[in-house]
Amino acid sequence: MSNMQEKHIANTEKAARFLSVLPHCKLLGMTIEFVDDQILVMRLPYSPIIVGNPLTGTVHGGSLTTLMDTACGTGVFTFLPGHELCPTLDLRVDYMKAATPGLDLFAVAKVTRISSSVVFTRCDVIQGKTYAEAVANAESEGSTGDLVATCAAAFMRIGQAMGTAKSGDTK
Repeated sequence: MSNMQEKHIANTEKAARFLSVLPHCKLLGMTIEFVDDQILVMRLPYSPIIVGNPLTGTVHGGSLTTLMDTACGTGVFTFLPGHELCPTLDLRVDYMKAATPGLDLFAVAKVTRISSSVVFTRCDVIQGKTYAEAVANAESEGSTGDLVATCAAAFMRIGQAMGTAKSGDTK
């Protein structure tokens, strides 16, 4: 097995373990669909518990926000070395359109920058029948595919370096 394959498997397992300890994610049925060294795809299956308007079957915005925050946070946890805890510092969401009832939602999250104290991420939520369709839409340059929402999020690094003074810090 190549180093890239081993890294892919390790990242997938790390992401799945992280997601498995979040009770609300279990309740919502969220799963990790794809992980490589730059992207994480998470699925939120369509179900009655994520519906905001029972008359139309439209997904509640809070469900979309939870999906994006979780996908970005899982990406941060997965792509940083070790097991560093990084709570959400800021999350800016743009809702592009209402999700089509009956279709699963896929969050395609990327870590865009890692600094000494903050990790920056982006995420698109795309709907479709399979995660392969979501990834293809996300990778199409300039394509919005079936884009439902997008976000930019920042996560504060407090994990492994907690209690360790950084160079330049004063007491």
